[in-house]
Amino acid sequence: MTKFPDFEGLAMFAKVAEERSFARAAKTLGVSVPTVSRAVARLEERLGARLFNRTSRQLALTDFGLRLVDSASRLYAEAEAAEDAARELSSSPRGMIRLAVPMAFGTRWLAPILPDFFELYPDISIDLHMSDAAVDLVGDGFDAALRIAVLQDSSLVARRLTPVARFILAAPSYLEKHGTPAHPSELTAHHCLGYAYRPRQDIWHLRNEAGEEETVIPTGPLRATNSQALIPMALRGLGIVELPEFMAHEYLADGRLKAILSDWKLPSGALYFVTPSARTRPAKVEALSDFMVARLSNPSWRWNG
Repeated sequence: MTKFPDFEGLAMFAKVAEERSFARAAKTLGVSVPTVSRAVARLEERLGARLFNRTSRQLALTDFGLRLVDSASRLYAEAEAAEDAARELSSSPRGMIRLAVPMAFGTRWLAPILPDFFELYPDISIDLHMSDAAVDLVGDGFDAALRIAVLQDSSLVARRLTPVARFILAAPSYLEKHGTPAHPSELTAHHCLGYAYRPRQDIWHLRNEAGEEETVIPTGPLRATNSQALIPMALRGLGIVELPEFMAHEYLADGRLKAILSDWKLPSGALYFVTPSARTRPAKVEALSDFMVARLSNPSWRWNG
């Protein structure tokens, strides 16, 4: 008769591999180090092979451990998901949400409202991943994301929160020195600051009311993986920058930056709350979604100038 699988040993092995430490794995799991060590040793004896090479300073997976770790990690994640789903049957949303958001938006607009969310839902915690790099919600194990984009068709479920316009901007000092472009084609003669995390390539697509279209590849002294890093250059008058509304509004309001080529428009995207469609949205994620709608659907950064 086949023995019942050692789920505990596999789970503890996966956690040790993730933490690269028996002590950190034990702390995360809320058990003693000997408990974890015994579970891994039991699994090694059962499987007939060592899972880790151990020294006084280093812990590394063996070749056999490397072959097993992905399956063990998936098993552990599925067990966690099953427990989370069971907890969702309780009346109050609870549990941890892995949330991915763009860096600048997360720092400026999401972080300040999170205390209000935690006061409303004290049993929910958030693992907040802030980066402008594209993330794979399903592959990277995220429960939800905020995305600011012209959203393409996908297998994800997207809840539109608010439109987000984009502007091409320059400081008055730059325009005084270099002149104001009257047509997008003139931008090729200017210093244009680039953003490295476009979905495909850093290209400015512009269209006027007559239906004419122009494409500009920005070239200039600085290209960055975060638009926030481009703003000091633009404020100093060292280049033209393209910014989303939620970043541009304060500089437009006080005149430090001016919108140019106002007869031409960049594609207007929107702010979306996105979740994987493969999962039933649990109560904790639904609570966060409703909170985002309440707090971000009519934002203070809307520019009507």
